[in-house]
Amino acid sequence: MTAPSTFGLSSEARNLHWLLTNLVEEVPGIQSVAVVSSDGLLLLSSDPGRNAEAAAPRAPGGPRGSAADLATIVSGIGSLTIGAAKLMDSGRVKHTMVAMDEGSLFVMSISDGSLLGVHGSADCDMSVVAYHMALFVGRAGHVLTPELRTELRKSLEQESAGSAR
Repeated sequence: MTAPSTFGLSSEARNLHWLLTNLVEEVPGIQSVAVVSSDGLLLLSSDPGRNAEAAAPRAPGGPRGSAADLATIVSGIGSLTIGAAKLMDSGRVKHTMVAMDEGSLFVMSISDGSLLGVHGSADCDMSVVAYHMALFVGRAGHVLTPELRTELRKSLEQESAGSAR
């Protein structure tokens, strides 16, 4: 993974980038990670080369890249599980795990409806991934304020404008 540029970002935003980079580098089997706002917008991704594509308007004829795809999936699963919890009168959704033949998907609530999504390989240890996600959420949840979400989104938009030139 190539670290995204954090030049000009607040210390909270740089810290969040650092936490995400460490999550990906320290946990075996993690393929990609996305932090998604409550309205489904990608805020931060482990795939910085795709961040600009994710922030750009969708071009006709196909997906925008893995970061955008993961953000869309995470947002959809988050909405689906929140709806299910309401129908079942079961309270707040804390996390969702999906085990597939060739991989896994994890979605965990951060704060104010924001979500952390992780795409793992087929051989990842799901309990280790879930544990490290919980650590990330514990460290990031209190700093992911509306102001920081706006800063992260603007940073993605600036990356997009810079790569379009």
